[in-house]
Amino acid sequence: MASSQFGLDPRKWFERSLPQTLQIALWLLYINGAFALIEYLDGTDDLGYLRGRSALGAVAGLIVCVLFIGSGFLIANEKRLGYKAAIAAAFSPFVMRVWAYSDFERQMGVSVSLWDKLTGNTLIGFAFDVALCALILHPMSRNHQRVWFRKMS
Repeated sequence: MASSQFGLDPRKWFERSLPQTLQIALWLLYINGAFALIEYLDGTDDLGYLRGRSALGAVAGLIVCVLFIGSGFLIANEKRLGYKAAIAAAFSPFVMRVWAYSDFERQMGVSVSLWDKLTGNTLIGFAFDVALCALILHPMSRNHQRVWFRKMS
């Protein structure tokens, strides 16, 4: 078994012994991370908009992409830091959308409703974002990480 200084196996990207809530959350983290990276690189949607607006937006967008993939990898390696990073990653789409739509609202002088800022006018994407938050914060996920996950050593 390959292991690093922090007890991470670079070949371990999925753990079948996790509860269903964390297994599904793990897949959603990877999928959201892939789409966030595409969105960031091609300049579309919220992350692409923020990347084009400022250096802070570019750095924040890159951090969000790394959060999704990195937290999934750490959860697969049963690390508590991964669970905490997954919480941040799960809520990051809402923060980034509110930031992007607020900036757009300020630049264009138009009014954007809070609902549109939270959903980004895509109900299916919004549903998946809410599902990821619910899966990560589910009592089964919280209890499993509290009992079985280890600190980074």
